[in-house]
Amino acid sequence: MFKRTIQAVLFVVAVAVMSVPFSCQNASSAGSNVKTTSYNLYFGDLHTHTGYSDAYDASTPWDAYKAAIAAGADFMAVTDHWAIWHDYEAWVMDSVEWKDEQAAANFYTSKKFVAMAGYEAYLLGHCGEINVYNADVPPAEPEGYKFDRLSNFYDWLAQTPGAIGQFNHPLYVSDNFMDFANYTPTRDIGMGLIEAYNDVVYEDSYIMALDAGWHLMPSANSDTHYSDWISGNDMRTVLLAESLTPGNLYAAMSASRGYATLDKNLQIYYTLNGAVMGSVLSPTGKYAVSVRILDPDGAVDAIKLVEIVSDGGAVVAKMKFDSAKVQWTTTLTSTSAHYFYLRVTTASDLSGVEGVTAWTAPVWTGR
Repeated sequence: MFKRTIQAVLFVVAVAVMSVPFSCQNASSAGSNVKTTSYNLYFGDLHTHTGYSDAYDASTPWDAYKAAIAAGADFMAVTDHWAIWHDYEAWVMDSVEWKDEQAAANFYTSKKFVAMAGYEAYLLGHCGEINVYNADVPPAEPEGYKFDRLSNFYDWLAQTPGAIGQFNHPLYVSDNFMDFANYTPTRDIGMGLIEAYNDVVYEDSYIMALDAGWHLMPSANSDTHYSDWISGNDMRTVLLAESLTPGNLYAAMSASRGYATLDKNLQIYYTLNGAVMGSVLSPTGKYAVSVRILDPDGAVDAIKLVEIVSDGGAVVAKMKFDSAKVQWTTTLTSTSAHYFYLRVTTASDLSGVEGVTAWTAPVWTGR
């Protein structure tokens, strides 16, 4: 049974804006070498398309990155389909277009914006789709691998330096990637994210993946097939990084350090025993929770409810609010929990009514 001591107070002083770093304790994946690190919150979209695959408008990655910059994003990934795994040849980019996407990403990456060249791999006849970041497209039969099963693709990702995978829209063309089977600690290395939102909410799949052992952060992406990159959608994936560089953002994705929000500027700071979201602790039985949340838009987007979610989707602590600036500290005790993440309800979700608006990456207990 969970026991908690709850102390909730409203902020009475201004809270730092999203571009200002905050200090927290970052535990390494081995549960040791805890250190204080400052992170910024960076907002963007990790799943978009252009006319190089199946966008409905004639467009290129050059158009997409330029539009994202104009709309004020910190980062955006173009993830057109890649032909190796896709059943529909009309929906995929060719090798020339892939090289051009990489060129556009290099051109538009600056000190103020990171353009990511990625691709959406369609896997094994309706087994699912996985976005791949920070890796070149593989040949049809990479040496030592045969892509005749999902587990082999996980193995290739894990052993490709820098590669990061994201489970896309889990229920769209698959049975939750066969209910997220085939987990191993090695395969876990290559997978960093799962879409908690892509047109609909996939929190149940997020929980299933966590319970299967995967270490993942939730993302919220548009999967847009129109020329409305960033400006046409309020959902955002938020990455916690020390500075706005490709290396730092990819490191955040690999470490599952971030959160998914349906509000374009909702700021969430969450630590467990001083460890930032995405960390893995050394096992203990007592956990100090610290939460700070800010919505710069004020009362219209007021935070209404914050829940702490653990194994199997169980809510183990919660607190009601009615403010755009909130702070909450609490203590949890458990000798069996594997993870704890935050679920945030605000006064205005994507449809403009009170509803669940954000999900953070967990902090894992190390069990």
